[in-house]
Amino acid sequence: MPIIYLSPSTQESNMYVTGTGSEEYWMNRLADAMIPYLNSCGIRYTRNNPDMTAGSSIRQANQGWYDFYLALHSNAAGEGNYGGVRGIIAFYYPTSTQGQRAAQIFVNNLRGIYPLPDKVTTRSTTSLGEVRDSKFPAVLLEIGYHDNYEDARWIENNIPEIARNLVLSLTDYFGIPFIWPVDPWEGTVHAGGGTLNLRSRPTTDSSVIASIPDGATVRIYGQYEDWYVVRYGDYVGYASTQFIR
Repeated sequence: MPIIYLSPSTQESNMYVTGTGSEEYWMNRLADAMIPYLNSCGIRYTRNNPDMTAGSSIRQANQGWYDFYLALHSNAAGEGNYGGVRGIIAFYYPTSTQGQRAAQIFVNNLRGIYPLPDKVTTRSTTSLGEVRDSKFPAVLLEIGYHDNYEDARWIENNIPEIARNLVLSLTDYFGIPFIWPVDPWEGTVHAGGGTLNLRSRPTTDSSVIASIPDGATVRIYGQYEDWYVVRYGDYVGYASTQFIR
């Protein structure tokens, strides 16, 4: 199953024009709202924390192995044009084919929920460390302008919808089903004395991640057709509903 590095902004000094919080606060709220969807879709993640910086987030990610690096930010027009710009930008590194592909997927989906879809664009960059220095395909999303009142209010009022949209884009990128979250519950494997295959995709011909012994307890996060998304120890994958009670 895919694993991502999730890097919400740590810029606590970038205050929203509405006076309700900072870029760090709202992007971490957005990351919080993504977690149930990541779990239900079987996407594992490591997340930075507000005490880190963009640089330390990159270094932490590069010490491990991830299928994707996603940075969450909101933008500001800056001096001379404060509050005068709106829109969403998905940044990627110019030589990263997969980064560009992911950026386009994010943009295509975000255009469906942002009130000004023509202002949702992709852009290549060599100046943003979180896409330039990551060892993995990476996208940095500037989700609206926090110095613009309409954009700031849109972010604040649509955190659940934006979170859902971003995880939908990740499932499109990885080619796995989007699964609505449920309250997780425990299940017991009933494999007739044998083992139950935990698979990378919800098909019987996909690769086996782990073999779960009869009688083992698993954590269930969602269901796609006749498959559960489950966690068994450190493993996350799809298991047949037929053999879990």
